[in-house]
Amino acid sequence: MQDEASYVCDSCGEEIVVPIDLTQGSTQHYVEDCPVCCRASLIHVEIDADGNARLWAEPE
Repeated sequence: MQDEASYVCDSCGEEIVVPIDLTQGSTQHYVEDCPVCCRASLIHVEIDADGNARLWAEPE
């Protein structure tokens, strides 16, 4: 089981590590501001049956 994953901010190119909350279901979507450039990204998380997370982001 993963408890964190990362994505690359589309605005500044920094790799951002975020915690994964496995209690929120296998498909999650939320908005998070980049801690480096403060631009908002829509974060998508998919968790498989083994607890492995796939995470990607797109500009909001």
